Amino acid sequence: MAYAHSTSTTQGGIFARVSRLLQGLVEARRRQALYLVTRAELSNLSDHELADLGIHRSMINRIARDAAYAK
Repeated sequence: MAYAHSTSTTQGGIFARVSRLLQGLVEARRRQALYLVTRAELSNLSDHELADLGIHRSMINRIARDAAYAK
């Protein structure tokens, strides 16, 4: 009687999992930095400049979040 056994996985080894984890952390940090920069730049604009762009000051956090985290 013959048996076939496969040990391959779609996840790969420990190094592949660690690599994906690190890539995820780098991506999260990149998105956070983009959010913070966008929020700071919009916050530095005057109310008149924001109005010219069609943005109210209360919209800044949402716009920055959408810029960084929208897919």
